[in-house]
Amino acid sequence: MTGAVVHPTAPHPRVKLATSLPELTEDDVLAVPVGARGALPAWLAAADLDPEWVAGALADTGNGGRPGGITNLPVPGRRPRSLVAVGLGDATPDHLRSCVAVAVRRAQTLAEHGATRLVLPLPPDVDPERVRVAAETVLLAGYRHRRTSSPHPRRLARVVLVVPGAGPAAVDALHRGLVTGAAVVWARDLVAAPPDVADPVWLAGQATDRLATHDRVRTTVLGPRQLRAAGFGGLLAVGGGSDSPPRLVVAEHAPPDGGPHVVLVGKGITFDTGGISIKTTAGMRQMHTDMAGAAAVLAVLDAVARLGLPVHVTALAPLAENAVSGAAYRPGDVLTHVGGRTTEVRSTDAEGRLVLADALAHARLGLGADLLVDVATLTGAARTALGARTGALFATDDDLAQGLLAAGEVAGEPWWRMPLTDEHVGHLREQLDSPVADANNSPGAPGATTAALFLQPFAGALPWAHLDIAGPARASSDHAETVKGGTGFAVRTLLRWLESGVSSPSAAGRAHPEPRHQA
Repeated sequence: MTGAVVHPTAPHPRVKLATSLPELTEDDVLAVPVGARGALPAWLAAADLDPEWVAGALADTGNGGRPGGITNLPVPGRRPRSLVAVGLGDATPDHLRSCVAVAVRRAQTLAEHGATRLVLPLPPDVDPERVRVAAETVLLAGYRHRRTSSPHPRRLARVVLVVPGAGPAAVDALHRGLVTGAAVVWARDLVAAPPDVADPVWLAGQATDRLATHDRVRTTVLGPRQLRAAGFGGLLAVGGGSDSPPRLVVAEHAPPDGGPHVVLVGKGITFDTGGISIKTTAGMRQMHTDMAGAAAVLAVLDAVARLGLPVHVTALAPLAENAVSGAAYRPGDVLTHVGGRTTEVRSTDAEGRLVLADALAHARLGLGADLLVDVATLTGAARTALGARTGALFATDDDLAQGLLAAGEVAGEPWWRMPLTDEHVGHLREQLDSPVADANNSPGAPGATTAALFLQPFAGALPWAHLDIAGPARASSDHAETVKGGTGFAVRTLLRWLESGVSSPSAAGRAHPEPRHQA
């Protein structure tokens, strides 16, 4: 009914495994994966489909199995309702993501005309990893978020992944894939919420409500009074110009024998005007997504708890709205961070690093972290250097960097490690110098690197990685399992990294000496 209140996120289909092709009905969409060089699956005859007829139809449309290519095939009879041939390529995880994504999007379109179920057979030799990839993609490729006065169009109710010989390992992979997909979806939901809704108080409430369902998660939210007492000078300054005061969300998952304490810090600027150093209108248009780092680390913690991973991990989300008012902080201000390190403000639009600095120092000095990873939509320079689909990774520990890069490759989230050694960037440290403070917050180009150098002292000697997701945190169009808007980038990487097992940090993996200035 027009004017009804509807949930902004479209409902997701139920995803099940089947070991053989189910009986098809008039409400089904059947996807036929087409391998490289037009290879067709052996089960076509069991579905009453003539392989020669299918091959001829593919030849007529030029569909030779290119990943993501699609051909609508005429249906002999009315079972299934629709038949689509989708390119599978070599069935690598990336090719599978493209195949499943295209099939799901096409089936969702057909659902508006009455289809209710997508039947998607996977290759007969598929391993559990690819089952997980397929499950994640089903949820992510079909994601839609909207706030309109009319309900969502009809959506698919079910997706059946056909995996011959599927056993317990495949069932576990399906579960992990669905939990992972749901975590990314939650991160996308948070990022998509408009700024008139998603202020620091709202976002802290969303985190508290969602994480309250987990027995092993303890969530604490600090307000201005507690932040002032703890010395969060950066977070309080950035959020000081807004009518919605800043918050710090501390969510800890602490199972018995959880190993080293990993702290994930996510930048949570719920809207960034640039402050007194105000942005142009065009520059502000997407700034409600400037809390994508906070959304990512909170979603990771949620998935860790749902999977019951034996890891001790805390998500730390400093939340603030960088607004313009008489109470806003100014260029020229000198801020004192957690631990006592000071910063001269030269640009109020370099605000993300100020809230991250407090959070990193608090993780080290107040939470007893053993490893630190921060995630942030921090610099346009990272997007300029690497484009919109690759994240920038800085790290002070080689083992940590390699673990994150490997996790990203498995997760389908590409990263590029940026140099942080003194041999490469030592000369840039002078750009952080300030005549009145330990450092300034706007040291100039190369912007992604100097931002990392600004943050490094707050991590101290701990193994630390800085993930700049300014490019891939938002997408301008659909591609594979990514949809236009907030992407939830970094959730899958961090979750895979934690699943792989985080060992105790050792000096052997340390790539850099302790920085000159300590918080």
